[in-house]
Amino acid sequence: MHTETSHPRPRTGHRQKRPRTPGRTPARGALRATPLPRLLCCAALLVPLAGCGSTGGGDGSTVTVTVGYQSKTINTVTAGTLLRSLGAFEKELRALGRRDGRTYKVKWQDYATGAPITAQMTAGKIDIGSMGDYPLLLNAARGKQLNRPTKLVSVTGYNLRGGLNTVVSKPGSGLQDLADLKGRKVSTSIGSAADGTLVRALRRAGLDPDKDIRKLNQQPAVGASALEAGSADALSQFVAWPGLLVHQGKARALYDGAALRLPTFHGVTAREDFAEGHSAALEAFLKAQRTATSYLRAHPVAAAGKVAGETGLPAEVVYLYNGAHGIATFDPTLKPPLVSALKKDVPVLKSAKLVGEVDVDGFVDDRYLKRALGRAPYARQLAAPAPAARSELWERGADRTRSFGSPGALLRAVAAAGPGKVRAAYVPDAVTGTSWFADKAVWVRGPKPQGGAAQREFAAFVTPSAAKAYLAGHPGAHRLSYAEALKSAAGEGT
Repeated sequence: MHTETSHPRPRTGHRQKRPRTPGRTPARGALRATPLPRLLCCAALLVPLAGCGSTGGGDGSTVTVTVGYQSKTINTVTAGTLLRSLGAFEKELRALGRRDGRTYKVKWQDYATGAPITAQMTAGKIDIGSMGDYPLLLNAARGKQLNRPTKLVSVTGYNLRGGLNTVVSKPGSGLQDLADLKGRKVSTSIGSAADGTLVRALRRAGLDPDKDIRKLNQQPAVGASALEAGSADALSQFVAWPGLLVHQGKARALYDGAALRLPTFHGVTAREDFAEGHSAALEAFLKAQRTATSYLRAHPVAAAGKVAGETGLPAEVVYLYNGAHGIATFDPTLKPPLVSALKKDVPVLKSAKLVGEVDVDGFVDDRYLKRALGRAPYARQLAAPAPAARSELWERGADRTRSFGSPGALLRAVAAAGPGKVRAAYVPDAVTGTSWFADKAVWVRGPKPQGGAAQREFAAFVTPSAAKAYLAGHPGAHRLSYAEALKSAAGEGT
């Protein structure tokens, strides 16, 4: 296996002031390829230092709940950044305190990845944490090995096809598809869902991920810099890095993770002893998550603005993932397809020697969420489908977007508004449904219809390879630039 490992400067676990610049954005829960014995040793050393992380005061009248979250991992915002900004958890705890006579306090700890959250949970110092699907499996494995079991109690954002992970390349690189990566350097974070997407996608393309590429094990910020500097040919990462780099003009999409048709998601994990000893406090957190989820659904533009203000990410990038028809769907219920996907992720982590067997069924625990939401509402949400893919136009100064049923309708609306009035335009991939920036998408216009009665259709794609496959199956269709698509939709071209 051709693997090169970068060692970024270690970060401390506790919240600290960080420059709010896109290039310094911390990452989601990705683990570097640290040998398992070393991880276990480090975590074990922490355990004796842990007191009762959830209670303070000899009489137990004060309960402090410590929440570990990742502010920059924007698909966890309903359990972190957005939830915190709304004060929803504190409000629920005040109500709980009035009922049981206790005083509840919240300690928020912001981390760059899921790995330190897991380390602190197994040390008894964090009660509730949020992270991505692969780090969740590592959380389950470490908790069991160190006799600090954890439970997956809810979901934050998900995509049923895997669209939260994307492989990007540098603009002008000439790379058109994954087959072009043979012999190239590809940056990713081993142990993350983005690495899992890369491994699976390469295998489908007929490449051996251990032999046919030179894998650079890097944190997302390091990988982004490597891509820009030319020391990496491609970058496989998770939300929000691909969208951010494409939005900045520093990358273009090479592979849409949704092509795998395998769900990916982020979720909330809780220490089992905390869940059992303070179930009412955990249920208060899940009620607060419901409040944050409802707010995000009702006010997606405002929510994007709040998250952007807290993270330094452009609001347009936040909305790409978290918008009304964004790449992620927010629903706390533990849907069977997500649990099934988690089980399919275990072999990928095992092959990387990051975990052994993981009891996914024993890890998933929906009892607390059912009590927090109510069994009937939980059942309704569990059965609810993800919103249908639609194009969206965000005009400057608007507090909501306009949605359209077809890419052509979006193009006509953008052309009518004029470039000075458009803040962002989003269009779903014609095959995967993955939302993408309209001005960064690959555009295709269909063949001239017979008889001239019907209008020629437009289609958009996240990647050049997807557009190429579409053109091969639609004789007479042709590729065109975004500017040409706008003119054509407005009647200025063919």
